[in-house]
This record gives sequence, C-alpha cells and structure tokens, in this order.
Amino acid sequence: MKDEGRVSGGLFPSSFILHPSSSPSSFPFVLHDMSFLSTRSKIRTRLQLKEHLEHLRSEGKRIVFTNGCFDLLHPGHIRYLEKARAEGDALVVALNSDASVRRIKGPERPIQSETERSEVMAALECVDFVTLFDEPTPYEIIEDLLPDVLVKGGDWTVDRIVGRETVEAHGGKVISIPFETGQSTSNIIERIKASMQRTV
Repeated sequence: MKDEGRVSGGLFPSSFILHPSSSPSSFPFVLHDMSFLSTRSKIRTRLQLKEHLEHLRSEGKRIVFTNGCFDLLHPGHIRYLEKARAEGDALVVALNSDASVRRIKGPERPIQSETERSEVMAALECVDFVTLFDEPTPYEIIEDLLPDVLVKGGDWTVDRIVGRETVEAHGGKVISIPFETGQSTSNIIERIKASMQRTV
C-alpha cells in the first residue's frame, strides 16, 4: 500500500489500540472502547485499519466510510460528518494525500498538509478513524475496507459515487448527504484573499 508507514501507531498491530507514544513495556494493556481513543491513535495505515475493522465487524459493528480533501474544516464539514457517523457505529474518513489533492485542486492546494489535516480530522468526536490514500479515486481503499455504509457529499448522486457497486454487492448501502449551502473551503480561501486585499 502506498500509504503504509505514513501515519502514527505503525509499530503496533491495529487490533491493539495504544497511545502512539507508548511502548508495550510502558503501556501493557489494551483499550477496546473506542470512546477512549486519543486523537493520534485514531490515525491508521490502511493495513492497520483493515485489520481493526474486521475485529469491529466480528462484534457486530456497522462501519461507515467517507472520503475527501477536508483542507480547511468548516461547519458544513462538521454537520456532514456528524450525519455520516449517525449511519453506523464507527466512521472512517479517508483523506486525499497532499499529492492527490494537488492533482485534483491544483498546485496551490492543500493549504494544510496531510499530517495536519489528519490530526485535525482525528480530533473530531464524530470521527473514529482517519487514513490516507494516494490514488485518484477512493475505489481501491473501498475495495480493501469494504464498509457497510458508503457516504458522499450531495454534489454526487448515488449512481455516480465511486465504490457504490462494490459496497452494494456486499450488502451495504450508499448514501448521498446534501452539502450546506455556501459552505466550502474555496469560499473561505476567497474571503481571506479579499480581506487581505482590503488591508493592503
């Protein structure tokens, strides 16, 4: 996997939820309750995440997946993610890597690095796990993780959502959640630029 080793917790199996700064000798117990996850321990490689999601499924948990750049978080993002989380028991957010964002948005993006975006995303209470993907679309990571619920923003109709056929073929469902009108990272960037021009 291209994203292996790029997130915290890489020294430990994903079935063990450990504080990222701890070693097995200094922190010899396991946390099974996801409510105790620290921010950085929510950030997983794809392989770690796949193994842990299999464990959650064995307990009957319903896995929700969404993806995006999530460059500058705004209220629209928060409301969207809270609605996505309400569709299951654990929400996985797959973030486009910096290289992937540049291919989609252009050379001036992202504003925040993949490391910064991952940490901010993981700090949200409604988000259970964060991972990165380099590919042009999330198709491969959806194939790997096989979520029970695939969620995408309202500018994508269900029939156009990448990974829909894979999820539905495994008995899952695909949902399109409408975006909040007027809420976007691009709008925030334009407002900042306009404000800077007024002060020059």
